[in-house]
Amino acid sequence: MSGGTTIHSLQDARERSGSPGHGQREASLVSYIRVHNCVLRSLWRKTVQVSASVLCACFVALANSVDGPISPTNIFAPDSTPAHSIHRLSLFVLEVTGTIFMIVFSLLLYAVIKFRRKRRDDDADSEPPQIYGSNQIELAWTVVPVITVLVLFLSAAQVIHRVQDAPRPKGTIEITAVGHQYWWEYRYTQFGFVTSNELHVPVSEPQYPTPTFIALLSADVDHSFWVPRLAGKTDLIPNHPNWMWIDPQNPGLYLGQCAQFCGTQHAKMLLRVYVDSRADFDRWVHQQQQSAVSEPSVAEGGALFTDKGCFACHAIAGTGAAGQLGPDLTHIMSRDTLAAGPVSNTPENLRRWIRDPSVFKPGSLMPAQDLTDKELDQITAYLLTLR
Repeated sequence: MSGGTTIHSLQDARERSGSPGHGQREASLVSYIRVHNCVLRSLWRKTVQVSASVLCACFVALANSVDGPISPTNIFAPDSTPAHSIHRLSLFVLEVTGTIFMIVFSLLLYAVIKFRRKRRDDDADSEPPQIYGSNQIELAWTVVPVITVLVLFLSAAQVIHRVQDAPRPKGTIEITAVGHQYWWEYRYTQFGFVTSNELHVPVSEPQYPTPTFIALLSADVDHSFWVPRLAGKTDLIPNHPNWMWIDPQNPGLYLGQCAQFCGTQHAKMLLRVYVDSRADFDRWVHQQQQSAVSEPSVAEGGALFTDKGCFACHAIAGTGAAGQLGPDLTHIMSRDTLAAGPVSNTPENLRRWIRDPSVFKPGSLMPAQDLTDKELDQITAYLLTLR
């Protein structure tokens, strides 16, 4: 029944009635119906706008993954077996649910147009034919949804099984990732060293598959490890070990994000995964296995590093510094970024970070250092030699 027809009928009824009170009630009802119709139209416009925006975003992302340069966080451009499995499942679910949406929306639109109240229907008391049941329709809308849900359930279960129960072939790389507020620790136990914030893994070639299995731990609060092009989100929960695996098929840099709010600097707890050729990965591992090289020209900076208590939080292999509260600094200058990703690793930025980390990362747990300019220059010069 349309709003205009309803108002027209109520106005006619009011004219036929001689009661002033009756007319006031009818006028209130007319006003209510007008407001109600306005709200419905507004909600309908909002629904159409939101749906169109979501569809446009999906189409743009799909187009970019095919034609334009690939974003390092594009979920529509998977480059690892777990990500491929999730991507295929997502598209399948989107196709099924999109088909359901089109069918339901088409039937709704047909009903609205076909059975709308006509202005020529003057008999306000007329009632359309009543249908009290249809065994065929009721059976269809019971069986079809059950089958649809069962198909989606089995498809998701298959992907979960394939990802969670993946075998570990010979040559598998095993790494332990520990989430801290607000940085990442990576322990390469099989190679005997620890690094921070930048994860290096070898490319997995079809003829020589080399998956990387990552054990996930948390040192404080909940975190979530998510590199969209390599795998799905996996949480790091205190006192609850978790794990995931990736097998990137192409060298390059893959970006991600801690996907679980973990504190004030959650947004700047970035993930950088460097996928190297096997030869480059072996060279990187050999470099990381070396102890820090002590240069006489920066000996004063090394002594200040100890005197100021930096060793209590940071470790430098080959020295007495063995702290575990902050990132390992043995090869800090071999990294591209500082502060878990948001800051380029340059001498100027390193000096500013040492003086006051809150300049780049407000809320960082590393306190500002009360250093003179000379002491700051000496410690910076020492750290610049750690490559």
